[in-house]
Amino acid sequence: MVAGPDVYICDRCINDASGIVSTDAPLSAAKPSNPISRHSGKTARLSPHEIKSALDEYVVGQDQAKKALSVAVYNHYKRIDSAEYYSEYEDVELEKSNIMLIGPTGTGKTLLARTLARVLDVPFSISDATALTEAGYVGEDVESILAHLLQAADFNVERAERGIIYIDEVDKVARKADNASITRDVSGEGVQQALLKILEGTVAGVPPKGGRKHPEQSLINIDTSNILFIVGGAFDGLNEVIANRISSSSIGFSADPVHKLDKFDPQIFRHVEPDDLLRFGLIPELIGRLPVISALDNLTEEAMRSILQEPKNALLKQYQKLFSMDGMELIFDDGAIEAVVSKAKALGTGARGLRAVLEKTMLEIMFDIHSKSNISRCIITRETVEHKAEPTFEAKKATA
Repeated sequence: MVAGPDVYICDRCINDASGIVSTDAPLSAAKPSNPISRHSGKTARLSPHEIKSALDEYVVGQDQAKKALSVAVYNHYKRIDSAEYYSEYEDVELEKSNIMLIGPTGTGKTLLARTLARVLDVPFSISDATALTEAGYVGEDVESILAHLLQAADFNVERAERGIIYIDEVDKVARKADNASITRDVSGEGVQQALLKILEGTVAGVPPKGGRKHPEQSLINIDTSNILFIVGGAFDGLNEVIANRISSSSIGFSADPVHKLDKFDPQIFRHVEPDDLLRFGLIPELIGRLPVISALDNLTEEAMRSILQEPKNALLKQYQKLFSMDGMELIFDDGAIEAVVSKAKALGTGARGLRAVLEKTMLEIMFDIHSKSNISRCIITRETVEHKAEPTFEAKKATA
């Protein structure tokens, strides 16, 4: 017997265990290595065109934002692998390019970031900036977003250090006033200042199980130099700042003609400048660490119509799948689609308005459909969407 602290093991068990290990070792060594496996350090190298085409399968429109994301991500992972690249530029260090996505609610900011992580097969986490506070105050501090990424990477530190973090609602941590605060702004300017070193690159100590730090806790050190940060927000009110800057009037006989820009222009965020973000309430140091600023346009009716039907996870396909699981076919005619788009456009919440309209339209239908027997097809018309009229039902054909 081999004795340990409260444990005893005999020689027969030791022989059996060593036999199992020696038998399994050749099998594990023979497995081919997958370059994008879940615990691999390497990332699959996709070209910008391949990344954009993958984004096109899930996100409708927003071509400019997709191109900016594709190029930035491609260059980011080239930068990570540059240590293995030897040439005349060996002494040149490539800097990280974090990304800011600006666009109204429901235009696809979060969906773009989530789809990007799925395409690249890297650890990805979404954090909400509204829950963050300056270190030492009640709430989560900025290093908790690294704990979320570490959990997404199954606590593989090497893999987490090549991941992507999306910080949503970053516009909510803007300064509460135009001037620098003389009192503590613990959930505004204080959060921006706390984010600076993490965005640029530092070694941060992260509690392994999340939560707040305490003196006797063992921390996991994560180097954020190779983590790509994507921040996004609706920036409500920024359109007025841009419109006022561009539409500034000039006085005098020789003055240039005034170029006016409507604040409701769907493409107004394409004209954003760092000075506009400064006026909105972001500090200059944070703006400087987000060199890639990409704007998402307001959704047109044509884009909303495409969102309903074309992507892999299109809303209509989701409802059709639900009905098919009950052995029924669901059809939306052209008039119904037009009515859904029109009502969603009036809500002003982007693609989220489409689901709100569809849920309201389909509620009574999905509640009553099981009380009707022998139904094979349900056809939704314009009257069903606009006036809650009963849809057209087709019965199953009798078999001989």
